[in-house]
Amino acid sequence: MTDTRPRPPEGFSVDQRLALRTAATRLAAEFDGTYGAETIERFLHASYDQFATAGSVPHHLPLLAERFARQRLRALARVEGHHRDGRPVALFLCTHNAGRSQMALGFFAHLAGERAVAWSGGSEPGAEVNPAAVAAMAERGVDIAGEFPKPWTDESVRAADVVVTMGCGDACPVFPGTRYESWDLDDPAGLDVADVRPIRDDIERRVRLLLDQLGIDPEPAGRAHPNTDTRLERP
Repeated sequence: MTDTRPRPPEGFSVDQRLALRTAATRLAAEFDGTYGAETIERFLHASYDQFATAGSVPHHLPLLAERFARQRLRALARVEGHHRDGRPVALFLCTHNAGRSQMALGFFAHLAGERAVAWSGGSEPGAEVNPAAVAAMAERGVDIAGEFPKPWTDESVRAADVVVTMGCGDACPVFPGTRYESWDLDDPAGLDVADVRPIRDDIERRVRLLLDQLGIDPEPAGRAHPNTDTRLERP
């Protein structure tokens, strides 16, 4: 879905080039022996373009690009057989990746801890995560404030053991041999926190059931875990 062709260097300012060079150096160290500099730069620059087109805050663009490129490279490493740790991968998809899929991701990562990997994406990513969803999740001790809407990619779908779709309809990707679940959930867009709470609770119930199906016991209450979208996962 997402173009991986590198953006010409002339398109970057001096600060942008420096930030992206630094990001490329970090990614090269993480994926040393798995992917070379050209592949890393291609994914990094394509990720940068994705968020620049979406109109994200300029000074955050290199960081968002690095985080998204890292997720994509991890997914690709799994697809190509470079990374096998036995942990199941769940991918949560909705239209804007701003509410339902972000809450599902937050609950899954919080409850599964280090025993599973979770990603999220959207067919038409929004500009920011829904503030009401962020507030509703914070009430349950799950912090999704640092997340950001992003598109789904072929490698993330192919790497997933289960793909959960939530209202993206025909735009959601379908790959033969991949397990899919469709969750019928109200869209929290435009709702206040009080109206988002029932959606949040429904998502938590479904996530707990999914974890049970995957053979993962939820972590004890009160133990927070970094989100698997951003946690360092070496290939």
